[in-house]
Amino acid sequence: MTEETKKEENTEVETEEEVVEEENNTETKEETPATKEIPDVKPGDTVKVYQKITDVRDNKVKERIQVFEGVVLARKHGKGISATITVRKVIDGVGVERVFPLHSPFIEKIEIIRSSKVRRSKLYYLREAKGRKARLKIKQGSQGE
Repeated sequence: MTEETKKEENTEVETEEEVVEEENNTETKEETPATKEIPDVKPGDTVKVYQKITDVRDNKVKERIQVFEGVVLARKHGKGISATITVRKVIDGVGVERVFPLHSPFIEKIEIIRSSKVRRSKLYYLREAKGRKARLKIKQGSQGE
């Protein structure tokens, strides 16, 4: 009988350890912050980037969202935490490019307006292209249209 009681005690101890491990696992799951959903942005996509801007005037801090809409020329640094996109738009005949880190806390959201069919991963030729050469073909099943 002593052997049976020892086996019962061992099983009880194992179950207590399992319960403690399960509790630890649930705690770590709750502590991890929710990651933002970032769309799969590719070169040739026309995107709207919503960026948080903080204005400081007369010791007052105001936060607003500024929208930058343009064509994605390049995506760099893969799909990791340091991934960036280069977005270009033309304002009054002057080209403006901005580089946005995808995982930055200042980026509120990224909205894909239109996807275009492109045959290269970096569209730097659009910087010099004018008129018809600067046009991109729209994909058949693109969003927005």
